[in-house]
Amino acid sequence: MPNRYEGLLAETVHIRGHNGDDAESYLARPLGAGPYGGVVVIHHMPGWDEGTKEIARTFAAQGYATIAPNLHYRAAPEASADDASAAVRAAGGVPDAQCIGDVEGAASYLRSLPYSNGKVGVIGYCSGGRQTYLVACNIPSLDAAVDCYGGRVVASADQLTPGQPVAPLDMTDKLACPILGLFGQEDASPSPSDIASIEEELKRLGKTYEFHSYENAGHAFFSVGRPSYRQDAATDGWDRIFTWFDKYLSA
Repeated sequence: MPNRYEGLLAETVHIRGHNGDDAESYLARPLGAGPYGGVVVIHHMPGWDEGTKEIARTFAAQGYATIAPNLHYRAAPEASADDASAAVRAAGGVPDAQCIGDVEGAASYLRSLPYSNGKVGVIGYCSGGRQTYLVACNIPSLDAAVDCYGGRVVASADQLTPGQPVAPLDMTDKLACPILGLFGQEDASPSPSDIASIEEELKRLGKTYEFHSYENAGHAFFSVGRPSYRQDAATDGWDRIFTWFDKYLSA
């Protein structure tokens, strides 16, 4: 009988984030020598919650060393995910430079592990989808990206802030890795017109990408615990995510 043993390790770790800050993160990895590709999971606006950690464990079960940095920890270090998220919202969101620094630190941490194959991708949901597009345009070492219904990649002048001063769409010329986009046709942010604008810019600049929009699905269709969950879209989406990362992050 073949060896069917499976195992993974999941634990809280600390990485060097933006400006050298100590950033708490959640690491999940397969038990074994590897080498494994790496995935950075950017959490949604509700924060560094159990759903985010479950996503990290899902990637570990698929054979990826995965880390989910807590982008909200500075706002309320001792608070719950909900309270930290509220503090971040009140402050205008996570500053883009800080997000880039934290994700770059997370990617460097993954590459430093003895079982890494050196390749790292990034995935994010909701606000994390926007941040995925942002970091993919600002961290040249990333090997693949997946944007799950990230709103405000397209942003008007009145939506820009000191912490988020440039629309990610306007950084597309710097995109250095292939990007997969998964969206709901009934979503308002990003809207179908936003998605069309992003796709037009990616085409114009000759970037490698794939976009898929699902009928009868809106925002957060991956979220099992919400009324927005759509099983068919989520199942197909996960298949596409695994195929994408297998293509670009395998040894």
